Amino acid sequence: MEKAMLLLDAAFQVDANPLPGAAEVAKAAEALGFAALWAPETAHNPFLALTIAAEHTQQLTIGTAVAIAFPRSPMVTAQIAWDLAGFSGGRFILGLGTQVKAHIERRFSSVWDSPVGRLRDYIGALSAIWHCWQTGGKLDYRGQYYQHTLMTPFFSPGPIAHPDIPIYIAGVNTGLAHLAGEVCDGFHAHPLTSARYLREVLRPQIAAGATAAGRDPSACAIAGSALVITGNDKTERERMRAMVRQQIAFYASTPTYRAVLSCHGWDAVGEELSRLAAQQRWAEMTGLIDDAMVATFAVEADPADLPAALKERYEGLLDRVALYIPFIPGERDDFWRHLTTSLNGR
Repeated sequence: MEKAMLLLDAAFQVDANPLPGAAEVAKAAEALGFAALWAPETAHNPFLALTIAAEHTQQLTIGTAVAIAFPRSPMVTAQIAWDLAGFSGGRFILGLGTQVKAHIERRFSSVWDSPVGRLRDYIGALSAIWHCWQTGGKLDYRGQYYQHTLMTPFFSPGPIAHPDIPIYIAGVNTGLAHLAGEVCDGFHAHPLTSARYLREVLRPQIAAGATAAGRDPSACAIAGSALVITGNDKTERERMRAMVRQQIAFYASTPTYRAVLSCHGWDAVGEELSRLAAQQRWAEMTGLIDDAMVATFAVEADPADLPAALKERYEGLLDRVALYIPFIPGERDDFWRHLTTSLNGR
């Protein structure tokens, strides 16, 4: 089979505990031909569901999209990822995210300081720890933020068959995109990312980071989560359109994502959304998301035409895409099968 230009992935629901149905979701995702299954860290731990997914699949790639880095020591994350890589036979991707300052400090009671530099150091620490375990060499990592200088045989898990664990990082702004190009295997673009922002901002920054590090830019894959509007009738599509407006309004109210709006000249809309969000006037926010914004951030097409519409929007910009719709076995199976067959060739 010729490699698809745009791989279709699946994702666990972000608002439900994935553990009770993890085996069923993973087996169904593999049977339907998805390329990967991603687990987010929102209300639940992403690694637990992926352990179950690894046990019940043979070929499906599994990964975090994303696990929050800073509340965990690099040693803790290194151990979890090492065990999952070994258990899955090398099918695990470690996706890391920085989150935003308020959540790191107030939800996780952790340290927020120079997120790009700290994440670069974090990735360096992971690499050093994994190298130590694989080779049996001395652990002597001394970074700006993290230092790991003790590893005795009793605490080393030892080598595994697939030690080169891919690391993806998530981001919106240029610093993290540049970092991904420098040191990462992939980059998770945020759902509030337009094709123009990918083309004019993110991809050039990833390429610049790769060039600065003497790497081929193609070594860093780009994954995204696409907002879509589709359905078999007008009622279903209008329902999805309303949900997309709501989602855009929620994300666009966060100042961290303002650069995406600026790319399209929508700074004033972002500022007003932030003001309304601060006053908890949620119902008024969707009224600021006009049709032009919906068309910019969401792909709209009939179900039969959606694969072609996704290719038209993202081919050459993304390497893999998941829809911003949770994959639930037994729901929309024909819809998902059509997408995976069209995009993944399965």
